[in-house]
Amino acid sequence: MKIAIIGTGNLGLSIAKGLIINDIITKLYLTKRNYEDIQKWNENRNITVTNDNREAVSNSDILIFAVQPSQLENVLTEVVDLLNEKHVIISTITGFKINRIESIISENYPVIRSMPNTAISVGKSMTCLCSNETGKKRINIATAIFNALGTSIIIEEQYMQAATVLCASGIAFWMRLIRATTQGGVQLGFDVNESMKMSIYTALGAATLLIDTKSHPEQEIDKVTTPKGCTITGLNEMEHQGLSSSLIKGLIASFKKINEISKQ
Repeated sequence: MKIAIIGTGNLGLSIAKGLIINDIITKLYLTKRNYEDIQKWNENRNITVTNDNREAVSNSDILIFAVQPSQLENVLTEVVDLLNEKHVIISTITGFKINRIESIISENYPVIRSMPNTAISVGKSMTCLCSNETGKKRINIATAIFNALGTSIIIEEQYMQAATVLCASGIAFWMRLIRATTQGGVQLGFDVNESMKMSIYTALGAATLLIDTKSHPEQEIDKVTTPKGCTITGLNEMEHQGLSSSLIKGLIASFKKINEISKQ
């Protein structure tokens, strides 16, 4: 695939690394206004680094836009006359809706919105995808790209803001839970590094267990709770203190905030 990443900042660079590691590209263009810090990528004969978005678009089929939200409209306007039937437009820009993109380039091109999270840098992103009507026939291309960078799921665009809360903001929520269990481990007597390692790998084990067995969390909880045991005692105390309720309230508060921001 001939791919261009328009706006190679942290996210764009993470995507580029995943594409290269998984041997998805035949040719890759990386664009950045000031590209000195990514100049070394030119050493790969299949990669071209440039500050010329038009050059990148002209020589690519898949266009991944990873610029700042305030820049996307100008960038699309800059290249719209170069678009043709071979192009697939993939946007990673939060809050920039498909109909707004179509108002600039028309609805004749496949437009796909993607919402990855920061775990994309280690190939473990949970990426949500949606598309316009034209893009439904080409969304498998985006699925292949983002599955190489973690896992992807196709949803309706109306749920993209909720997905941002659950998956993108969700990284921070899970980090806080890991931090909290680390602090609890320190109070129980472990060194902070020991406690953090135990917390991280226990969280990883729990997630992997659910993925590999396709089990439900409550089924796995039942396997480690015994009558009058320490696990059920701890779980019940956490629930008495509002663990599940606090998490749900936090998600809802975050969702309300993202809706407020989108209206500004």
